[in-house]
Amino acid sequence: MTKAFATFAGGCFWCMVKPFDRYDGVLSVISGYTGGDTANPTYELVCTNTTGHREAIQITFDDEVISYQELLDVFWRQIDPTDSGGQFFDRGESYQTAIFYHTSEQQQLADTSKSNLAASGKFDKSITTEILPAKPFYAAEEGHQNYYMKNPTHYNRYATGSGRERFKSDNWGEEL
Repeated sequence: MTKAFATFAGGCFWCMVKPFDRYDGVLSVISGYTGGDTANPTYELVCTNTTGHREAIQITFDDEVISYQELLDVFWRQIDPTDSGGQFFDRGESYQTAIFYHTSEQQQLADTSKSNLAASGKFDKSITTEILPAKPFYAAEEGHQNYYMKNPTHYNRYATGSGRERFKSDNWGEEL
């Protein structure tokens, strides 16, 4: 087994865990904060949009079972890659999308996947998701971990009410 990391910011981290949890080879998905320079940030602090951090997930995966490319494909289908101001109901820098690469190979794969998505014609606006070098990742408070399992009613209401689920269905349909 070869462990690797993938780090993605896709708006509310609650909505980003479940889509990855179901894949063989995904060993863990942790909600947290990354991208900024404030050490040990809290949810309340990150929500002020003054830390440079984004809500994100860090996936530990076995790259002999699931590839980074497959994880990128899942990532793109969870977000609105054309929204530079946040995701769905959640606005501000802490909810902006990004791919944080851990290796030069991940950077190349992320750049190629972004270019391919832009060239696909699936969206009529520019793809604004940033591709950035990984920075320290800080796990979010325990109440935010595996939120979809701990609070399924609230999670489902939020995922639907925010517009995320409809956007995914409208844009990806059968490909989900």
